[in-house]
Amino acid sequence: MAELKPGSRWASQVCTTEVIVVRSPGGDVNLECGGSTMVPPGEGGLNGSPDAAASEGSQLGKRYVDGDDALEILCTKPGDGSLGVGGTLLGLKEAKPLPASD
Repeated sequence: MAELKPGSRWASQVCTTEVIVVRSPGGDVNLECGGSTMVPPGEGGLNGSPDAAASEGSQLGKRYVDGDDALEILCTKPGDGSLGVGGTLLGLKEAKPLPASD
């Protein structure tokens, strides 16, 4: 577990996924990709493959949030692993509709 700070970069240990933290709940958070803990880029390396329960993949340029929107991350490099926190998968953040221009 690590303290996630907005702007910090994290990389998967089981696929090519890389993310940037946009919003963090504060305190220690176990950010995961493919079922394995994410590490700062350059500290890990690819070891193994994503867990079957967390292998739906991540999408470039998409924002992912936890259930209460306390954590938000931006995918900067896609991969085969799904993003999660403490064993719970993160969901895609829904885009807000633009106001109508009457």
